Amino acid sequence: MRYLKFLLAAATVVATLSPLATFADERIQLGPRPFFLVEDMAPSALKKALKQCTNGPFYKTRFSIGHRGAALQFPEETKQSIEAGAKMGAGILECDVTFTKDKELVCRHSQCDLHTTTNIMETPLAAKCSVPADMGSTAPFANVQCCTSDITLAEFKTLKGKMDGANAKAKTVADYLKGTPSFRTDTYSGNGTVLSHKEFITLAKRLRVSMTPELKEALVPMPFDGMTQEMYAQKMIDEYKEAGVDPRNVWAQSFNVNDILYWIANEPEFGKRAVSLEDLNTPEDVVAATARIPGLVAQGVKIVAPPTWALVTLNAKNKIVPSDYAKALKAAGLKIITWTLERSGLLKDGGGYYYQSVTNGIKTDGDTMVMLDVLAKDVGVIGVFSDWSATVTYYANCMGLK
Repeated sequence: MRYLKFLLAAATVVATLSPLATFADERIQLGPRPFFLVEDMAPSALKKALKQCTNGPFYKTRFSIGHRGAALQFPEETKQSIEAGAKMGAGILECDVTFTKDKELVCRHSQCDLHTTTNIMETPLAAKCSVPADMGSTAPFANVQCCTSDITLAEFKTLKGKMDGANAKAKTVADYLKGTPSFRTDTYSGNGTVLSHKEFITLAKRLRVSMTPELKEALVPMPFDGMTQEMYAQKMIDEYKEAGVDPRNVWAQSFNVNDILYWIANEPEFGKRAVSLEDLNTPEDVVAATARIPGLVAQGVKIVAPPTWALVTLNAKNKIVPSDYAKALKAAGLKIITWTLERSGLLKDGGGYYYQSVTNGIKTDGDTMVMLDVLAKDVGVIGVFSDWSATVTYYANCMGLK
């Protein structure tokens, strides 16, 4: 009965959120991971319900958001990563947006991460890095920093995406590039096609998915060559308008609430779905975020996106339940998106962006599904970012989330 009530409520919620029709799609392929996670769960009513969905059908769902594509196994922010996320049923795909030396927008998680996410260090462009390798030092790569703003768009497009990671203690470039975390893989790494923001839009339209661009913090002084923060925020929206993208299919994000307020004031059709990201790292941060809620509502913010751990806690029986912060967000009428599932290693080892107090309640990786269930049913999130979309897609499809 609990799950029937949830399915009926979920159908009502998604009907008000999603102008993009959801459809059964025979091309959606989830692979073995979600089935493994269900089998790994402790016996429960939830496990029984999820096991009944093993034959699908599986379809794209906006509840499943591809974090930088499918960054668990594919080089983030690349064509291959975006395609993999869509193949696993993510109805929304992310491009983190930053800018090049010639002020063109590109997909990178940080303005200054080229040294760990691309092959720039083994190319002639390494000489243009803000902080190049000091090969005369005993630790030549200790302080390397390569930014998109160091190079032009044409130069950026010559790079190849790789799995994020590097060996800062290396003595050679070859060893420096060997830094992929053990819970990830280099199977699909080394030849990722990097994307401009415009190319991302074209790709997402072809894949028939919605888009969630995140305007990244500028790590160089602004204005940059005459481009102010407001011009930067506007340029990102303009590229959707120029491509004829329906604003209802764009969920613009930023950790800078001033960007959100700019879109609300100047691009209201896009501002309706602008997502205010919350950078929370400690319980004290959550207290401060709770105090900010009335101000966000008063300023017209409709959607917030905190990290998963901030939305849950453990009750006296060591069960995962909504946090007071999550309850406050719901009471204020804010819609909630959260990040990031399966991001930082095995869930039972504290991976996936969970605070230690919550991790203490995690026994197996199968509890990923328990976490999803609490987020969806009890917290009431409308979408979950994941580094491996198939997991969220499986849960959402099984529970009828569109």
